Amino acid sequence: MKPFAAVLLIGALAVSACSDGMGYNGGRNTGATAGITDEGNPNDPKSIAYFKTSVGDRVLFDVDSSSLSPQGRDTAAGQADWLVQNPDYSVTIEGHADERGTREYNLALGARRANALREELIAAGVSADRLQTVSFGKERPVEICSDESCYSQNRRAVMVLGAR
Repeated sequence: MKPFAAVLLIGALAVSACSDGMGYNGGRNTGATAGITDEGNPNDPKSIAYFKTSVGDRVLFDVDSSSLSPQGRDTAAGQADWLVQNPDYSVTIEGHADERGTREYNLALGARRANALREELIAAGVSADRLQTVSFGKERPVEICSDESCYSQNRRAVMVLGAR
């Protein structure tokens, strides 16, 4: 293979490896849905739209922490109640971090955050076989700026719902 062709092939593989089909939208994770195009009516308690607007699809964390705050526990309790009442959904919990720190540190922190939410949901009665976790570390910020207002929104665990 010629060097130029090899470079093109490597570039194409690198770009295709970045597409995950999990709702990633140019740096902004839309949350709550994975491959579901109709989120339903926000007034329908069984819909994803209701889950996003009334229950909430994310839990925020303090700096360098994977412990759920009292507000995070309240959100997780609401999420667990909704999931118990709607067993047709599977869940991927994405762990995220702000931009500070190394990539490796933030991947590990994101994993701890996703697992903390997963354990909270299991303790509240959600079946473990419905829950998966993934960490994106600092790679998928929802807000981009070097300020606490952005950092605080990026320190999160996001629930992405999918059909079971």
